Amino acid sequence: MTAHPDTIHWIGDLDGCCRLIEQTLLPAEFKEIDCQTQEDMWDAIKRLAVRGAPAIGVAAGFGTVLGVRNSTATSASAFLEDLQKTVDYLSSSRPTAVNLFWGLDRMRRVAHAAGDISVPELKQRLLDEAKAIWTEDRDICRRLGKHGAALLHEGESALTHCNAGGLATADYGTALAVFFAAQEEGKTFAVFADETRPLNQGSRLTSWELHNAGIDVTLICDNMAGQVMKEGRIQKIFVGSDRIAANGDAANKIGTYSVSVLAKHHGIPFYVVAPTSTFDLNTAHGDDIPIEQRDPDEIRRGYTGGLNAPADVAVYNPAFDVTPHEHIAGIVTEFGVIQNPDTEAVLEHFRRNGCLADE
Repeated sequence: MTAHPDTIHWIGDLDGCCRLIEQTLLPAEFKEIDCQTQEDMWDAIKRLAVRGAPAIGVAAGFGTVLGVRNSTATSASAFLEDLQKTVDYLSSSRPTAVNLFWGLDRMRRVAHAAGDISVPELKQRLLDEAKAIWTEDRDICRRLGKHGAALLHEGESALTHCNAGGLATADYGTALAVFFAAQEEGKTFAVFADETRPLNQGSRLTSWELHNAGIDVTLICDNMAGQVMKEGRIQKIFVGSDRIAANGDAANKIGTYSVSVLAKHHGIPFYVVAPTSTFDLNTAHGDDIPIEQRDPDEIRRGYTGGLNAPADVAVYNPAFDVTPHEHIAGIVTEFGVIQNPDTEAVLEHFRRNGCLADE
């Protein structure tokens, strides 16, 4: 499935740029922008021009290259100092999506492990690693889709919240990968997409992706999800995640927790689809996941910018909420499905697939 050009990719050699889709303009306008500096990338991440945990991980890699490629350091030690400044800067863009920190740490570790090589060689090594992150994410998307599609049966309808498709990754998504893979397998199914207020990632992005791919998609308001479940229209729920704690608690776009409560009440299996890089095993449970607070005007003015509330009314605008693992039937990773996730099940999945750093 390729409904649009690459969401994010590198153009040229070390003196090139990172090109990405300007997602804030979709679906009214399709536009690509070029990030030439670390400041460009920080801004793109912060204002959601690039968004979705895996895509942010890729952006972290390319952003690191943008930050250090013009370093005037003549020694490896001085270059590593410049690198750390770039890592610290980019890490301040968004606090919740763990793939940002995963990507930045991976770039830092590669540089520190490079050994006795020149600064120009270090810069090239970092570009190569950033491209490797991009390539690996594309492969992981396909694997997520394959494992998730096995959970979606012929003739079923599924609900998804926010956007976890190609626009959130380097290929065709995490949660939406389930649908794209099922389509490729020839399955007949339907998807209901929540609009996902206040920035409408579901209506602007998810419905755009699925509709363009020829998938049977119906857009609903966020507050319609319970009614659609009550009417028996939903058999499965698939969502992405921005950070998963060691016990399986999963942070995702605000409103996901509410969907999980409704799903539990109606007995509908609720699945989280995310790569192992989205797990934060150093965070024991979801209560410790930092939740980003965003601009109040995202609610006061909405996506279009027109005032739809008193200009000075108090606003609470968390970008994410946490779904407890007890509400999750399974977490789909690139290695398979963690059924009924909890701390023991997550660790066993990581051990079995060689994902623990010390093993």
